[in-house]
Amino acid sequence: MVEKKKPRKPAARKKPAPAAKTKTPAKPAKAAAAKARPAKEAPAPAVRKPAVAPTPLPPPTAPAAGVHGLAPARGATHSRKRVGRGPGSGHGKTAGRGNKGQKSRTGYRHQRGFEGGQMPLHRRVPKRGFTNIFRITYDIVNLSALDRFEAGSKVTPEELAAASLSRLNRPVKILGDGQIGKALTVAAHKFSAGAQAKIEAAGGRCEVIPR
Repeated sequence: MVEKKKPRKPAARKKPAPAAKTKTPAKPAKAAAAKARPAKEAPAPAVRKPAVAPTPLPPPTAPAAGVHGLAPARGATHSRKRVGRGPGSGHGKTAGRGNKGQKSRTGYRHQRGFEGGQMPLHRRVPKRGFTNIFRITYDIVNLSALDRFEAGSKVTPEELAAASLSRLNRPVKILGDGQIGKALTVAAHKFSAGAQAKIEAAGGRCEVIPR
């Protein structure tokens, strides 16, 4: 009988020998000095310039050299509202007049104070008395207020306005309330009888300014 050969066992793998620990060489002095130095700051990222340069603003307009150069200031005028130019404009179709009615028709006009047929305000407000449209309003100055002026001086409406006793756009009337002990020349548009008598009694004079 032929003997069967037994299969060979695979040879056991040898473990590699552990590598011998090697001592790290001492760092040179230069490396230590470089480590001690502070790290350099990273450079700032470069700002990219726009490809298209911005258009410069137009120079300010020079003052007009004549009538032909006159123009309104920038922004002082505005183009008018164009109505009836289609729905895309926002003012198409009814052109801002609403739907139907008298006000939507051409040629509409009304008199001042018209309130659509309702009794207007100037007719439903009660009216009493009489208003004289030709009435003249005087600024009143009494003799007691003239005592602030120096003796012998001339008091005119301009002087009274400067002293805040009257206004330049109104005529002045002198009334006799109070006493005056100085001789003054008073020029005014009107005098009461008592004021004129007291001014003349103090040695002064009254001058009536015609209106």
